[in-house]
Amino acid sequence: MDAPLSTEVELARWLARHSRVLVLTGAGLSTASGIPGYRDKDGVRRGRTPIQGPEFRRDEATRRRYWARSMVGWPTMASAVPNAGHRAIAELEAAGHLHCVITQNVDGLHQRAGSKRLIELHGNLHQVTCLACQARYSRASLQPRLERDNPELANMLVQPLPDGDAALEPDALEDFHAPACAACGGALMPDVVFFGDNVPPARTAHALAEMEAADALLVVGTSLMVFSGYRFCRMAAAAGKPIAAINAGRTRADDLLSLKLELPAQDVLPRLVGLLSAQAA
Repeated sequence: MDAPLSTEVELARWLARHSRVLVLTGAGLSTASGIPGYRDKDGVRRGRTPIQGPEFRRDEATRRRYWARSMVGWPTMASAVPNAGHRAIAELEAAGHLHCVITQNVDGLHQRAGSKRLIELHGNLHQVTCLACQARYSRASLQPRLERDNPELANMLVQPLPDGDAALEPDALEDFHAPACAACGGALMPDVVFFGDNVPPARTAHALAEMEAADALLVVGTSLMVFSGYRFCRMAAAAGKPIAAINAGRTRADDLLSLKLELPAQDVLPRLVGLLSAQAA
């Protein structure tokens, strides 16, 4: 216990030395809220290849597959609440120790925990947009429609997967009724960046500007295997800005880190709050 504690003290001192710390978070922060992560401790992706954005927009069968799995997996996402790690990040921001949070997660838990300066890099699964007329809906409002139109899948117990997905077999999807826009009948798509798609340019510009304005980068709960997250470490390193990480496993940027705690974020972050409060007293 002594070694991890001394490293936490070192990280608290590291945070105290910098006035504009940018935090980059990933799926590892939300696993303690019951949302499965994408990768193992070595950064290797689990499970099947995710649905690609271009395929979703082009193919009705792909959309049917997505919405069927989403219908069954939604209760896990809908019932998730911020854990101690999310709450600690909001506390650190409120106390002035963190300047901005960029999350790769789409679960909305940072918002619910109270983070204010927040960029949801990959969007928010709780919002849905019509591909034809751009009408917007809350994801929760669609669940009763999905269950009404697909009663054979309602209350089905299957293994939850990351980001509201579920391990539903393809042969259960042939007669599935996907939701349509109430305004124009168009296809609906969650307001997230699918694999194969790019982060919207304005959001990218905002995130990169925050990285440029920061004087240090703290990585929490992400292996950084996706380039949209890893690029921030490359930017920080190129500018000579220190990078620290809290991640229970390897990251793609391990060689760029000045400090790393291989511990669960939901354990470390609340202790950091206490250490920084004690330093300020």
